[in-house]
Formats: sequence, C-alpha cells, structure tokens
Amino acid sequence: MSRPIDSILIPTDDSEGALAGAKRGIALASRTDANVHVLSVVDVPDDSPEIIDAADSLRSTLEADAEDAVETVAEMVSAHDSGLDVTTTVKRGTPFQTIREYAKRREIDVVAMGTKGRTGLDRVLLGSVTENVLRTARTPVLAVPPNADAPEIDDVAFDDLLVPTDGSDGAAIAADWGVALATQLDSMVHAVYSVDTGRVSRVQEPDEILAALEHRGEGAIDAIRERAGDAGVGVSGTVATGSPVDVILTTAGERAVDLIVMGTHGRTGIGQWFLGSVTENVVRQTDVPVFCVPVSAESP
Repeated sequence: MSRPIDSILIPTDDSEGALAGAKRGIALASRTDANVHVLSVVDVPDDSPEIIDAADSLRSTLEADAEDAVETVAEMVSAHDSGLDVTTTVKRGTPFQTIREYAKRREIDVVAMGTKGRTGLDRVLLGSVTENVLRTARTPVLAVPPNADAPEIDDVAFDDLLVPTDGSDGAAIAADWGVALATQLDSMVHAVYSVDTGRVSRVQEPDEILAALEHRGEGAIDAIRERAGDAGVGVSGTVATGSPVDVILTTAGERAVDLIVMGTHGRTGIGQWFLGSVTENVVRQTDVPVFCVPVSAESP
C-alpha cells in the first residue's frame, strides 16, 4: 500500500449499531497500526427564548451520554491493542456534517461506522447520519451492519474481499483500494461483474448486447487481475448474470467474504452520489461490512 491507513475515525452514539462499527474500525486500526479518533456528536435544538431552559437541560444530559460513549470505545481500543493511539472528542452540531468536517480537518483516512444508530431516541436502519456521511464523505467509509458476524474484535477477519466492478472510473478507484487493502491485510480478492439480463431483454438484438456486456465484464475483471497480480495478491474473477445488487449479495454469500469494497459512483451514477442506488441497496441489505470508496478519495 503506497499510502498507508494512518488514521481511522469512529463516530459513536453508544448504540449497538455504533459499537458494531467500532469493533470493525478497531480491528482495522490494529491491523494497519492506525491512530484511532473516537467522536460523538451532540445534536440539540437551536437556542430560543421559549426552549432555552429545556435545551440546556437536554444538552447537559446528551453531553454526559456522549462522553460516556467515546470512553466506552476508547476502553475497547485499549483492551484490544494498548499500542494504538486514541483521541476522544465530543462536539455539538449536526452529526453528519460534524463527522465530515472532523474527517476533513484531521485528514482522516477512513471513517468506520455502523449503519444502524440513533436519531434522537429512535433507532433507524441506515439512518440519515450514516446515509449522509456515505453520500458526502470525501474519504472511504467502512459501513458496518449491526448483524455483521463478529461478537469479539479478535474474531474480526479480513481474509476475503469482494470487489464488484462495472468498468467505471469509480469502480476502478475502489478496485485500487481493494487491492491495496488486500496487500496490507494479506487478503484474497474476489472480483465480480454483473450482466443485467433484465435490461438486455428490453432492447433489440439482445444477443449482441449481451455479448458486448460480457466482453466489457471480462475486460473489467482482467483489469483487477492485473492490479492484483502486480501487487502479489491472490485474485479470482467472475462475470455473473443478474441485477448488480443480487449478484453482489449472492457472491458475497457464496464466497463467504469478510468485506465488500465498492465505489459510491459508477457507470449509472452520473451526477448522483450513489452507484445508481446499487451501493446504497447493498449497504442496506448485506450482513457484510462494506468499504465504500467515493471518487474523490485519494488513491491508496
């Protein structure tokens, strides 16, 4: 990895989802010897004459909870790897904006967070905080579902990485990160390209279109094979038929992968934050952590 992961930001609200994200973030930090930053954001109503007393009381309670939340993760870090440097911070503000700004100012390399957390007192699936961080972050985000199978940090594995590709520039950037991660983590890379036959069946001369898509898929897979080969990383490649989301989820299960590495922009995502909703739907539906790489991320 030409530019190592030097720092990892773990946002937390002390929910089960946040702690699931913290476990993966700590495991990655331990494997890469990265500094850990733990952040909790206090989101309270704006002060106004009619609510100022209530807001002050609420703020005091939330700030105390936030302090407890960051200390819980800091203790998890120290218990797992006492050699890691840990910085804890509590800030006021809009959570996703504060997370993004903190990552930018501290030049954070990776943000690791759960996909299920709190919004006020409510727990939500891929809530607005995670979703907005994914859509606006300029650094990779390790999005961890709450039911990712890792009861203990010591049990977290990075042996097999799934790298989906659609041949786009965004997918190529994600593939670079996937190979770089595999190099540092001593992982196997599994590349997959999906040929969406549902779209092909609606056009004239579907056989020719299908052949062209399969040819494009082989080219995209070969590009990853070449990257992995140059890095000395083991790699397998598959061109599969079906919708991209179904192919990615099915392949992840069949290969028993530990991490999916994919871009947040792709061939169908022009002018949008997500890969035509593919990344968003994968993050929503998978039980596997997803390392989401924006096109603005620096090459590893």
